[in-house]
Amino acid sequence: MEWTHEEAVAHIVAGAQAHWNLEPAQLVEEALRRREGVLAREGALVVRTGEFTGRSPQDKYIVREASTEETVDWGTVNQPMSEEQFEGLFKKLVAFLEGREVFIQDCSASADPRYALPLRVVAQKAWHALFAHQMFVRRSLHHSQSSSKEFAIFFAPELTADPSQDGTRSGTCIAINFKRRIVLITGTFYAGELKKAVFTIMNHFLPVQGVLPMHCSANISPDGQTTAVFFGLSGTGKTTLSADPRRPLVGDDEHGWSEQGIFNIEGGCYAKCIGLSRAKEPQIWDAIGFGVVLENVVIDPRSRQLDYASSELTENSRAAYPIENIPKAVASGVAGHPAYVVLLTADAFGVLPPIARLTPEQAIYHFLSGYTAKVAGTERGLDLSPAATFSACFAAPFLSRPAQVYARMLGEKLVKHGATCYLVNTGWTGGPYGIGRRIDLQATRAMVNAILEGNLDSAEVVVDPVFGLAVPRHCPGVPGTLLNPRTVWNDKQAYDRTAVALQERFARNSDHSKVFNATLS
Repeated sequence: MEWTHEEAVAHIVAGAQAHWNLEPAQLVEEALRRREGVLAREGALVVRTGEFTGRSPQDKYIVREASTEETVDWGTVNQPMSEEQFEGLFKKLVAFLEGREVFIQDCSASADPRYALPLRVVAQKAWHALFAHQMFVRRSLHHSQSSSKEFAIFFAPELTADPSQDGTRSGTCIAINFKRRIVLITGTFYAGELKKAVFTIMNHFLPVQGVLPMHCSANISPDGQTTAVFFGLSGTGKTTLSADPRRPLVGDDEHGWSEQGIFNIEGGCYAKCIGLSRAKEPQIWDAIGFGVVLENVVIDPRSRQLDYASSELTENSRAAYPIENIPKAVASGVAGHPAYVVLLTADAFGVLPPIARLTPEQAIYHFLSGYTAKVAGTERGLDLSPAATFSACFAAPFLSRPAQVYARMLGEKLVKHGATCYLVNTGWTGGPYGIGRRIDLQATRAMVNAILEGNLDSAEVVVDPVFGLAVPRHCPGVPGTLLNPRTVWNDKQAYDRTAVALQERFARNSDHSKVFNATLS
């Protein structure tokens, strides 16, 4: 007999002490009582995630059944799990939680109620419930949503899967069952698994509704008339660059693009903390206070002073806070159609120009390529050196459907709404990682400001001979030599070899021409 998630929750709470929909102060109290974390001097709850300080993409599964057989892009990203294996692990998880304290939070994904997905998070830890409360949309905004649409997420980090019985690779497992509308998370304390499981669900359901799910941040002009979105993987600057005191923030990581405009999928932000300072990122700095969850940030045990510069635990330290902690954030979480689409990359080889204007065809090509350098700590198994990667749509680990589905939707929307596209490199200049230096944040902000103020839309450009990108000759507030990466390298021949090698990597990644030509026809 298969349990529904309602039946499973009823079974768990019948034999356990269940805490329903506690407010942040209550959840902080519970987390402290249970010694799950400590309070920082500023009032944030500081927790450690133990062995896993990043996502475990190799331990993510989707249940293979009739509704997913032909719609999911099966492979190394979307690994199949049988219905029988899922049911066995589900019952094991329910039995594990039976008799324990559990924390249940009812929330939702999507600021636009037309596309809202009700969520019920059943957590073993109080701080995971607090994370869910801060990260997702308050359920009260969508209380009329039918419970038949509800997804239940069971988060039991102290339960480990058994590969011999459950068909998993290890004791860690993130299993999504679209038919049963259930997610199981075991063997990891890292809260990002909860966040990205929901994003995977939205990536599966939104395209059917004509909505493009996007791994991007978004903000609007002070008059609310101009919307900009920033695509990019972790560490490329989505959160930092969209947190602009002059431009109200719509959201920092996940959005949908519908026929009405864009909307935030989440109700909170999940900012990287390594190197955080008030001087460079004042909005994020000031957002961290009571009720905020800090993952793996080093803290002095006596003074409770935070050390954001330390990578003793991980490069991937994180802050989870509600979006209302950002001044002037867009309360509704919705905005108009994007006028500007910015693709962010962190080029570890130091050869891509720091800014380039893209044609719609180039935008789709680079969207499908999703080139960047993974920053240490965002996933298990990476060392301290950035690793070049191609992640389709800047979101490959979270795409259940083929990448072409999302690329076609983006191409159609770019053409229909006339968005102007740019590629911005927040990576290295003057040489590759280890020789060159990271492009200064102040210079990157100046480039983004020039884009959003329309100063580069008709600027004179020079076409990069290797990558074919239209690079502005001048950009307000940016040294001219920085715009041409070759001029910053001491060894020009080394630059030429490296640039050609990277272009060959793009070519080998895959032939996207048929896809984006069909997209824009």
